[in-house]
Amino acid sequence: MWYTTLVVEYKRNPNTNCMVCKIPIYRRPAEIKKNQGKVFCSMSCYGISSRKEKPCIVCGKLILAGLNKKTCNRSCSNIYRTGIKYKINSPRDKVKSQQALKVKLLESRGKKCERCNYEKYQILEIHHKNKDRKDNTTENLLLICPNCHAEEHLLEKSWLTKKYN
Repeated sequence: MWYTTLVVEYKRNPNTNCMVCKIPIYRRPAEIKKNQGKVFCSMSCYGISSRKEKPCIVCGKLILAGLNKKTCNRSCSNIYRTGIKYKINSPRDKVKSQQALKVKLLESRGKKCERCNYEKYQILEIHHKNKDRKDNTTENLLLICPNCHAEEHLLEKSWLTKKYN
């Protein structure tokens, strides 16, 4: 004997609408109150409501804000970048200016450490006496080896000197 079961689909009358697609749905009154009326029919509608969008600078089309983009596509990007002159009046490169400063000091003061007379000039470093990196006057600069430079900066801050003194 085969029994056939009658499946009755239980469906409640809708009492609210989805915030995104406006489909009538049923939610418990406590859930509606807890979510301050923000109810959704599915996870995809919840995801659509959760994403943050901002307009493209050029055309105004909405793009996701989390991607940190200014334009929506390559053509808008090209329009946005017209007129920008790259590599003109760029600030001086810090590395190149430091290299020039080191060459100048090597020529004027000799190719050895000014403290311990270490003679491998390739590893010598520039030390600022007043610890102001922007003050590159020749009176403020010393050409010293890495060991002397470490002594200059690290000994005054070392936790060992504070512990054993």
